[in-house]
Amino acid sequence: MGGSSCGPGAHLIHLWPPQFAFSDHHLGNLGPHSGPALLVSLASEVQDLHLAQRKEIATGFSKEPTLGLLPDVPSLMETLSYSYCYVGIMTGPFFRYRTYLDWLEQPFPEAVPSLRPLLRRAWPAPLFGLLFLLSSHLFPLEAVREDAFYARPLPTRLFYMIPVFFAFRMRFYVAWIAAECGCIAAGFGAYPVAAKARAGGGPTLKCPPPSSPETAASLEYDYETVRNIDCYGTDFCVRVRDGMRYWNMTVQWWLAQYIYKSAPFRSYVLRSAWTMLLSAYWHGLHPGYYLSFMTIPLCLAAEGYLESALRRRLSPGGQRAWDWVHWFLKMRAYDYMCMGFVLLSMGDTLRYWASIYFWVHCVALACLGLGLLLGGGSPSKRKTPSQATTGQAKEKLREE
Repeated sequence: MGGSSCGPGAHLIHLWPPQFAFSDHHLGNLGPHSGPALLVSLASEVQDLHLAQRKEIATGFSKEPTLGLLPDVPSLMETLSYSYCYVGIMTGPFFRYRTYLDWLEQPFPEAVPSLRPLLRRAWPAPLFGLLFLLSSHLFPLEAVREDAFYARPLPTRLFYMIPVFFAFRMRFYVAWIAAECGCIAAGFGAYPVAAKARAGGGPTLKCPPPSSPETAASLEYDYETVRNIDCYGTDFCVRVRDGMRYWNMTVQWWLAQYIYKSAPFRSYVLRSAWTMLLSAYWHGLHPGYYLSFMTIPLCLAAEGYLESALRRRLSPGGQRAWDWVHWFLKMRAYDYMCMGFVLLSMGDTLRYWASIYFWVHCVALACLGLGLLLGGGSPSKRKTPSQATTGQAKEKLREE
């Protein structure tokens, strides 16, 4: 990322043990991979600082610092402290160096609330934990690896992926809520609501630091910067595309910022495929990861082309019906892809998918073909002008 101008963060990437790329790793859990992710982000932040300094020298005058810009290049010790910060070293969520620095330099930390936000975030975790234990006990994953499973009727085999993905979600909901609560307990990632912070990226609007304890106490804070999961959004959003945004949100920001934006393609689908390929490698070398991740771009293309070709032609009632069907298919697509993620091996994944006749792949290909025949547009261009105008700010926050 710009050679030596990237500072110590760029070079420390090479000090991280390469065997972590081959570890048994699961969806979205940054875990031992947090070090390289943090350092890639830090290298980019340092590069932004150098570019801003060069621009300032070239123009001959100083301007107000850019939002989120580092004050100076961190030292080796500061870089190591960031990389091994206790708040996020085990489970994430991902956070930028700027977020870490803001936490250390918080002028009035005693004014930042933590107990109530923690309780509000933590209350569903026991329920999710019980649901995970119940569903994983009633529908054990190991049953799918047994020959007797494939003697069961087709409806049973089709249904089984639903509780498997349900248990998968409940497990990660608990883990990520616990990780977020760890951040909240430390006051990490707290910003005034007026800063409109986004997961992973931090504030999107400038908000002057409070000048006194009274001013700090009067502000309303949130912890959106370290929010890693939107449970309701994950389960009830309509599109595959939106489901990705609500899942592992801070890492999704990292992928969008450092992988998607630098992809060697212009097409949304191809850039998504590139991002999913590198994400699969990030998780490990199990073939199930690649089979699952590389199914996502097909689903994105299918829903994008078919939606732009048909949904806008429907009445309001028809669009509501469309959204219900779309939501149902989205959930089944994620059920289907989850099986590759938990079975891991190519043999077990393909055996299960073959037993249900690769139906998600078939439906996605049929929808894609129909959307193309009906003249549907590219998924990245399917918004109407009015939608693009009214939703511009929101889309920018989510996608960029």
